[in-house]
Formats: sequence, C-alpha cells, structure tokens
Amino acid sequence: MSPSTPQALVVDQLSKHYISSGYTIKPLDQLSFTASPGELAVLLGPSGSGKTTLLSCLGGILEPTSGSIRLGDTEVTTLEGTDLDVYRRTRVGFVFQSFNLVPSLSALENVAVPLLLRGEKRGPAMKAAAELLDRVGLAERAGHAPSQLSGGQQQRVAVARGLVGDPDLLLADEPTANLDHVQAEAVIRLLRELRDDGRVIVVSTHDARLVPVSDRIVKMGTEAGDAEDPPSEVRYLEGETIIRQGDEARLVYVIEDGSVDVVVELADGTEEHRTVLGPGRYFGELGAMMGFPRSATVRASTDVRLTAYNPTEFRERILSKED
Repeated sequence: MSPSTPQALVVDQLSKHYISSGYTIKPLDQLSFTASPGELAVLLGPSGSGKTTLLSCLGGILEPTSGSIRLGDTEVTTLEGTDLDVYRRTRVGFVFQSFNLVPSLSALENVAVPLLLRGEKRGPAMKAAAELLDRVGLAERAGHAPSQLSGGQQQRVAVARGLVGDPDLLLADEPTANLDHVQAEAVIRLLRELRDDGRVIVVSTHDARLVPVSDRIVKMGTEAGDAEDPPSEVRYLEGETIIRQGDEARLVYVIEDGSVDVVVELADGTEEHRTVLGPGRYFGELGAMMGFPRSATVRASTDVRLTAYNPTEFRERILSKED
C-alpha cells in the first residue's frame, strides 16, 4: 500500500506561541524545513524543544500562531471544519509513544477501529486490518490482546493503525522511547521500509539511534555551538542577542569583558528587565545543565567577550571552584 501521488511536506516560518503567567512560551518559533516524498525526517531535540507541538500542528490538531504547512497542493494551515476533519482522517497517520491501544481489543481489532469508526463494514475493515498487520510483520499475532504483546509488537500494531487509509504523511511521536534496543531496531527498520512507499514520515525523538538511518534531521530549538564542544571564546557587539528566551539551552557563558542585559519577554510584546551582569558573572547554567529551554533573553549591553562552556566543563572548571 502506498499513497496514490507522492506529496512533499513544506513547513515555512512556523510558530506556535502560548501565554503562561503573563509570559510568552515559544515551543515553535519561525521553523522551516522541507521533506520530500519517501523521506524519513527526524525531529531531534530534548524535551520541551517543541517536537510534539510540531507534530500536532502537522497533524491538524493544533493551530499554529503563524507560518504555513503545505502537504502537496494542500495548505494545511487554512483548512477548517469538514476539510480539516477530512485531512486528519485521510491524509495523516499518527503513531503515539504510549501506543494508545484498547486493552480489551485484539491487535486486529485495534487496527480496524479507525475504519469501523468511518462507517466501513466489519468484513472489509477486518480484511484491510489483517493486510496492515501483515505489512508490519504481525499477521500471526492478529488475535492477541495488547497485554500478550511485547512493547515492540505493540508499537508495530500502532504503526499498522497509523497506516489505515494509506496516508501521505505518517507522524510518530517518540516511537522508540519505551523500547529496548532489540525492539527499537525492529521499529526503526519498519519505519525505513515504510518510507519506500513514497510517503513522508516525520518522527520526533531524542533517541540518537534514529539519526544514522534518517534522510533529514530537523534540529529543534538549536542554539549555536554544541553541548560537547570544548570551551571557546565568543564575542558579541553591543545590542546583539546572545541567547533567546524559549530556545534550547546547550551552553553556559562566563563574561570575561563587557556586560550583558537579562530580560524576560512578556506576552504583550514588552520586556521586563531583570539584571545587568558584568565580568566574572555567568548565565545560562540552569537551562543547559537541567535540559530546560532558555527562560530569558540575554543581550550584549556593551561589546562583550565571553567563554562558552558545555555543562560538564562548566561544572568542573567554574562551579567546582565555588564549592
């Protein structure tokens, strides 16, 4: 089974903002990428970097704040009402991290549920479900309840259910997160095979095992520099932004010369000034060390010279001296 006409996915300047306690949270901020038919695109980033939010926007579940999503000739972000319902039912398949299988139903019945809900007669629905289970290598487990299946087998049932209707776009949220390496390998191999049908597959993950087999990597909330880089000197001119609120936190900065302003961006578009930091002070440590997005924006209030540390080096070279 495969989509009738391969459809490219184009995401252009996509943003999704929330207001929480007077602050604007930006899980997505002007994200752009393209995935061609037959590609496996991996959204790579830690928790809080916007991966699940992006999948929800791609699937027509969340409405983005701005930007566009186009699947083939369909402008997804302009769909409403019945058109949006049709898009969700016929163009997109979902695979969830927690499987979301009905415990009282067999594997075959779990795959058939979307077809039955669409009004398909039981006979044709069960036949189509059996074909999909065979496609994912679980024909012999069709009569088993989820409790009788391993985690990897349950995930494959979830993939089969996501393929109902031959969607152009298959979305998978952390599909290997709860699996050991043997089960994860089977699911990864299956996803690679499914891309050969010509559909676009978008997978969110923080699992590096998916990186070598992907066709496209979309780094979510990536900040300049890498968390494994050695300490390095960086310079910013007065007024330049060093880190931005809501971005992924990867590095800690120690001020060598000059000063910086720390501000919090509020939901009404204004900013709340928090403090000025000078030589010998540091910033960005909590986000980088704990895996949180940046909680504030930091700009150079003068020309500034900084040393950028990965969290391990910062802990060993700076924090250890303060103990």
